[in-house]
Parts: sequence; C-alpha cells; structure tokens
Amino acid sequence: MGDENPEEMQDEIDELAELVDELVKDVDVIEDDVEDIEEELDEEERGKRRVYGATPRKRSAALRAVRSSLSTRNASPMTKKDAQIRSAFANFVVGKINESEARSLGIEVGNGSVTIPKVIASEVITYAQEENLLRKYGTVVQTKDTQGYPILVKKADANINKGERSTNIAETEIEFDEVTLNPAEFDALATVTKKLLARADVPVEDIVVDELKKAYVRKETNYMFNGDDKGHENPGALAKKAVAFYENPGDDLYDSLVKLKNTPVTEVVKAARWIINRAALTLIETMKTADGFPLLRPFEAPEGGIKHTLLGYEFDFTDDADAADPTKAVFYFGDFSQFRIQDVIGSMEIQRLVEAYSAQNKVGFQIYNVVDGQLIYSPLAPAVYRYEVGATVPKGG
Repeated sequence: MGDENPEEMQDEIDELAELVDELVKDVDVIEDDVEDIEEELDEEERGKRRVYGATPRKRSAALRAVRSSLSTRNASPMTKKDAQIRSAFANFVVGKINESEARSLGIEVGNGSVTIPKVIASEVITYAQEENLLRKYGTVVQTKDTQGYPILVKKADANINKGERSTNIAETEIEFDEVTLNPAEFDALATVTKKLLARADVPVEDIVVDELKKAYVRKETNYMFNGDDKGHENPGALAKKAVAFYENPGDDLYDSLVKLKNTPVTEVVKAARWIINRAALTLIETMKTADGFPLLRPFEAPEGGIKHTLLGYEFDFTDDADAADPTKAVFYFGDFSQFRIQDVIGSMEIQRLVEAYSAQNKVGFQIYNVVDGQLIYSPLAPAVYRYEVGATVPKGG
C-alpha cells in the first residue's frame, strides 16, 4: 500500500464502490423475488415455513439488514474521498504539499490561486446561510457563469375599461421593468499564525476551513447589508435600497412601530418579518403595548422551542443591521425574500499570501468569490422599510 500513488488508490476505491452498487441492486432483486413467492404461497405452506424455516418477517428483516450494511459501505468511499480532498486542499494552502501533489489529489491549481473544492465551498456557503440573515430569508439563484441574472418587477397596473367590449378593445398589458443582478468579484482575508499551523496535534484542515468561513461571511454580510466597502460598493444593499420610514412629530416609539407595520402593501405584509439591531432589541424588551402587555410576545414555534413576535410578526436581531452609530436603534420590516442573491457555481478561489504576512509570522488567505445580492422590488410595492429611531426627514426630502 505504501508504494501506491493516490490516483491508483482512488481507482481501486471507485471500483469497489461500483461493485457495492451492483450488490445493492442484487439485494433489491432478491427481495422482490421473495415477496413474489410469499404472495403465491397459501396459508398451509406459510405455516410449514414457520415451523421448518425462517418466517417471511425474519427473512425481510435479514434482507433489510444486508441492504443497510451495503448502503453504509457504498457511502463510505465518497466520505473518505471528501475527507481526502479537504485535507489535501488545506495542506496545499499552508504549503505542506506542492502543486503537482495537489493536482494528483483532485485540487485545481493554477495562476497562483487554487479553486476551492466543491465540498469546502458548500461548507462555506452553508455557514453563510446560518450567519447571514439575508441568505437565510432571501432568494438564491445559482448560475454557471458570471452573466447577469434578470428579474422582472411590475412597473404599472393593467388599465380597466368599463366600455363595451365589442367597441373598446385595447391592449392593456401590465408593464415590467427588468432589473439585472450584476455578480462581481470581491475578496475576503483570513490569517493564521505559522506556529498554530505547525502544531502536529491540531487538524490543519479544520483551522483553514473555519477561518475561510469566518472571513467570507464577514465580507459577504457587510456587502449585502451595507454595501459600503470602498471599491466594492453595492447600490442594492439592504441599508441603501430599503425605503426610509420617519416618525411623525409627537409619536412615541410604539405608535411609530405600528405605523411602520401598516405601511407596506398587503402582498408584502403577508410575507413580512422584522430584522432589528441590538440597540432596537434593548428598547423593545422593556416596552409595553397600550393595553399593558409586553411588546414582545412569546409563541411556540412549530419546530419546537419558544420564539417571539413583535406586533404579531416574527423577528430576528443582528449586529449586521447597525447604523453608522451602533447605539442607534434600527428596525427593518418587510418581505426579505425579495432580496435576491446570485451565486456563480465554482467561482470561489483562494490565494496563499506568505510574504505579505511573514513579518507577523502569519500565513494569509485571500478568498475570492463572484456573487451579487440586491434588494429588488417594484416601485408599486416596496419590499422592505427601514426605520432608524430619531432620524429626521432630510431637507428637501
């Protein structure tokens, strides 16, 4: 085994996987045959089988056990392959194996960068979906190329004509505007100390992947929520595209929130929820409604556990919703499924930065991805409103 190269070992694993597939198919056929025979047996013959041999129930249980065992063996090669790719990728980016060794293990390397394998890219995106609320509630479209993805939004309502149909036939189609997502390359930076990577008792692949996740999610979340990174501005970011809501003079916070809740059109309200920042959470946790009940109402979620509603709608809080001044309370309310995200499959790459951080005794990882995320809605039905407590209507607004 020590003299075999990784490609030959992988070929053997693939052959074994194919053999297991055939065995599973054979078990399926055997089970079907047994069921057919059992149906043909009359009661007397079934009785003899119970006395002299295994019962149909025992036979079926045995067949299920065989199938379960073979299925587990069938899944094993794929699991091992993913672990091998994960380890090879991490070892390459920290400099433990060279380019030719990385290629022999299935890692795509070239032009000073390495394409992040699918198994790791999916981990990064899954983590992003857990941490980035706009990925959690938004609508994601995956494409194979970087071409913009068009989205149609209603521009005007169809006309209504009460005249006689026979004498007043007019084309009154609903008009649409096309808004195109524009995926762009942006980068995120992660660094790990050389001392930590050199430790033999630490799984290097876990360290690298964890740092990739954190760096990517920080960058992507800010791009989608605020879109204010210099050189990577996003005009469709939530903070820029959500419609500003301002309180009326004399209204208290409770009245303002009620009016905000009732501002969107009905089709938006039906799918609406709140996203607020920590300062807003602090405000409403001590507030009471006009009839003396807490503003936050607990309810038992279908999947288990207790959640809360704000004025009858579910809410999440995140520091990503902060204003320029994080002490300012910010409330977003609306249908966040209208936040559209275009992911370009296979576009995530990483570049190793050794010299740039050598003075700090660190290794840097520059992560590149091609993605776009914008809040897109019809002017007739704004999808999300933003209320920053204390903000006033701009002059001339």
